[in-house]
Amino acid sequence: MFTGIIEELGTVESFDQRRLRVRCRTVLADATEGSSICVNGVCLTAVQPGEGCFSADVAPESLSRSNLGDLRPNSLVNLERPLSPSGRLGGHIVQGHVDGTGELLSLESIGEGNWWLKVRAPRELERYLVSKGSVAIEGISLTVASIEAGVLSASVIPLTYRSTNLSTRRRGDRLNLECDVLAKYVEKLLGPRDTTRLTIDKLREMGY
Repeated sequence: MFTGIIEELGTVESFDQRRLRVRCRTVLADATEGSSICVNGVCLTAVQPGEGCFSADVAPESLSRSNLGDLRPNSLVNLERPLSPSGRLGGHIVQGHVDGTGELLSLESIGEGNWWLKVRAPRELERYLVSKGSVAIEGISLTVASIEAGVLSASVIPLTYRSTNLSTRRRGDRLNLECDVLAKYVEKLLGPRDTTRLTIDKLREMGY
């Protein structure tokens, strides 16, 4: 489990035949073979972590759901280690299981180092996005300021802008999106609701 609080910006060294190699430092401090590392919001398994870099194999499912296939040498990637049992949940629960990609519509300065981000979300993810809810964008925990006609807006504070790869993103880029897992569980528990057969007798059975 991750929190969406980015620890480090890594640099892609190579991406050949689904094996990604990333140069970094901070997230390797306690990494061993098999450690999980979140890369742009995608949970990957570290292979051969060494001095200043690690490799990871990217599954076809991850390539189809995320923008990792767009990465090139020298691309900057957001990195985060899993939350430790004694750590603080500074962002929100992020699994590293990307639901899909959204289109970057704009990232505009609103003064004093703050930015306003607009992303067009896929239609199938709209139901999981609510105003003041949480969403992970490129692995970054952000608060949805508004969601209108499939476009989500979020405020990006100066520290987040400086410490992540958002500053390198441009209009039209694909951004990885992971919706709040709690919304998915609620939907599953509620199941399909059929109100077309609601009658007086049914209401009485339900205690009304």
